[in-house]
Amino acid sequence: MADIELTTLRWAPPPFQGQVRDLAVRWALEEAGLAYRERQVTDEERRAPAYRARQPFGQVPAIEDDGLVLFESGAIVLHIAEKSPALMPTAPAARARVRTWSFAALSSIEPPIQNLIEIDLFNADQDWAKARRPAVLARVKARLADLATALGDRNYLESDRFTAADLLMTTVLRFPRHTSLVAEYPSLEAYRLRCEARPAFQKALAAQLKPFKDNAPVAA
Repeated sequence: MADIELTTLRWAPPPFQGQVRDLAVRWALEEAGLAYRERQVTDEERRAPAYRARQPFGQVPAIEDDGLVLFESGAIVLHIAEKSPALMPTAPAARARVRTWSFAALSSIEPPIQNLIEIDLFNADQDWAKARRPAVLARVKARLADLATALGDRNYLESDRFTAADLLMTTVLRFPRHTSLVAEYPSLEAYRLRCEARPAFQKALAAQLKPFKDNAPVAA
């Protein structure tokens, strides 16, 4: 039996299927060639004290790796990357750059994108959201333009090889799929598609979607 247990959702609403954050962890495990078993939780179970002891915020994913319990997808991905040359280079300077780009994905690129998602998907009819959206959109575009410039003509963020940084950055670039924002930057769109074409990503995505299909609520 696999020593790694990954906690995932038993079901998620259609708008979030393929976007739940355990996807990045599944992808990292597939790239690293590490077997894992899945522990599915319901909304009720993840609000219970027993689960909050593993994940203080009641979210997914959480992971237990040979007795070590971790939460937060970025932290888990970097933990997996430290085990695998497929995700993390061996040279110290290169490893430092991968960590830097990993944090950039989660701290510089994702926050404005999540602000836009909060407006578009949850508050689009609110006056404050309508007033705020142009500034938020401009912020997203500025960050994407900066990322496109930094990527340049390279295939990946670190020395033209796929790493954990690309895995996390691609995960973030998939979030605004209700828009065509990423496609407005051809190099970023090509980068996203290049990373999504990896067999490990395709396997991870299928693994996330399967329980959502299997456990879909039956229409009355």
